[in-house]
Amino acid sequence: MTELRLSAFKSHRNAVFPLGPLTLFRGGSGSGKSSALQAYEVLARLAGGDTLEEALAPVAGGPSACVPQQARPDAQGRRGFRIGCTVTGPAGPVRLDVAVQAEPVLRVVGERLTGSGETLLSTALRDPGLRTVEAVWHTAGAVPVTRAPLPDDRLGTSLLPLRVAGKTAGQRMVLDAAEQVVVALRSVFPCDPRPELMRMPAAARDGMLRGACDNVAAVLGRTRHECVIRHGLLVAAAGAGCRGSVEGLTVQELDGGFVRAVLARKAGAATPLERLADGELRYLALCLVLLTGPGVLAVDQAAEVLPALQTLTVLADGLDRCLDERQARELVGLAARMCERGHIRLVGTVRGAAGEEAARAAGASVVDLGP
Repeated sequence: MTELRLSAFKSHRNAVFPLGPLTLFRGGSGSGKSSALQAYEVLARLAGGDTLEEALAPVAGGPSACVPQQARPDAQGRRGFRIGCTVTGPAGPVRLDVAVQAEPVLRVVGERLTGSGETLLSTALRDPGLRTVEAVWHTAGAVPVTRAPLPDDRLGTSLLPLRVAGKTAGQRMVLDAAEQVVVALRSVFPCDPRPELMRMPAAARDGMLRGACDNVAAVLGRTRHECVIRHGLLVAAAGAGCRGSVEGLTVQELDGGFVRAVLARKAGAATPLERLADGELRYLALCLVLLTGPGVLAVDQAAEVLPALQTLTVLADGLDRCLDERQARELVGLAARMCERGHIRLVGTVRGAAGEEAARAAGASVVDLGP
């Protein structure tokens, strides 16, 4: 995904944000940093097959909170929001734009997929009494377009592979564009480590890291033997961001099939993770995310793409939250090195001066949303 568009979403109006391998939004409270990542996650959830209600569930306040405050209802009391993106890949740049009615009934009222100079899919609400939209997609066969109803609570682009036969060149163009968008959006891992949950023991078998990183102990128990090189990099990162010397990251088995993670020290007893500060825990969890990949993170992998060609996008709201200057510098530097390899992208938000300075020093794309 190379561009995020917030035509009308929360505090954003006609906003267009270019996205690079490492993009960080900065700004004061209320500037719209978190809103940008929320819109990205909504698109990702819709592309993954969620209904509108499911996709908007993580947004505090629900669908109505996504509507710009100054938006006035029409004669029928309808208000909504509009978001979109551009995904670049083998099919070239493909644009997706979605218009959502949030009130009085939650539904998609319009969607447009464009690429190669063609409108590949467009949908419109024709009859408010029906829970469908009229979809028109490019065919370029005996008839130029195909028309069919689609449900009004899902992303039409994600449904095209089930509806388009792919018999004509035009249909194949539609399928290629839709697949490119869906694959890019599905490969998203929203990550917000919760230190209060990370301090709890984890079930040893719970080896896929969740966005809250509450099962980090189980994941460390699994990954420390799977890739010695990456585990060594994680230990080095822990040493750079945690107080005291760090010789290793290990786990201790507890009763009932649970484990807890510990930092091995040069001298003295090992330090359990629950004794670390919030900043140390968030720093350690985010380093783990950057140094692993889809095989370790609880993300819906695109089975149709070879593992070597998959790109994972990490959404990290509050990347520098609770971090001191040293931790912010080390974390952003690690993110820049990992993103440079091309298999991971990161879109995050920073508020502190240390995070911003580290981002610029690392060559990250910084979107300044003001004080």
